[in-house]
Amino acid sequence: MLIDYLKNTQANLTEQLNNFYTPGGLHVYVKDALINDDIDVEEVVGRIEDIVPVHLLSEIEMIIIGQFEEFAEQDINAFYKDGTLHITNAEPDAKGMFDDIVHELAHSVENVYGYEVYADQKIKDEFLRKRKYLHDMLWAKGYKAPLNFFMDVEYNKEFDEFLYKTVGYGKLSSISQGVFISAYAPTSLQEYFATGFLEFYLNDDHNFLRKTCPQLYKKLFLLQNEEKLDN
Repeated sequence: MLIDYLKNTQANLTEQLNNFYTPGGLHVYVKDALINDDIDVEEVVGRIEDIVPVHLLSEIEMIIIGQFEEFAEQDINAFYKDGTLHITNAEPDAKGMFDDIVHELAHSVENVYGYEVYADQKIKDEFLRKRKYLHDMLWAKGYKAPLNFFMDVEYNKEFDEFLYKTVGYGKLSSISQGVFISAYAPTSLQEYFATGFLEFYLNDDHNFLRKTCPQLYKKLFLLQNEEKLDN
């Protein structure tokens, strides 16, 4: 009887850790066991709820942590779809999980506030100027791809692989230093926004983001105030 009681108690505790609601109402479900069981999922999500304004979380209903076919098919470890963030259970540490959740959260914010972010074309123009610079720098170093590749703001798998596999993120980081905030930022306009969104909440000191991506920073700052967005 005692053994059964202890087993049931342990099972209930495990269920509470793997399937819970946050104070803000987010449903978090750990579908598959974490590879690094030192990660405190509740603490990671709680930190995000503490620093991201409530109105920017409005599109998210659930976070599921585990393995999904899309990860292998698209060579990714997180994605946003239909109000749900899908995050890998193979995160190396709490920071990795924080980064992926906030990055994918940014894509949900685009769904709600896409007009406010993109309608005046300022972020797009800033992004394309940087893409043109990147094209010229890569061309000079022997990485020759047509300019129209760089002038398409939408995600393109071929272009993604050109940056990731042909150039490599190590070399790309060096070439784009001071222009893009990360090697992944040039991938598409949406990823430019998402990497900036992460940087905004990752570091309290916004000087780097403000100097590197001034138009993007202004939009991210605007998004903090729900009242201004309603006007």
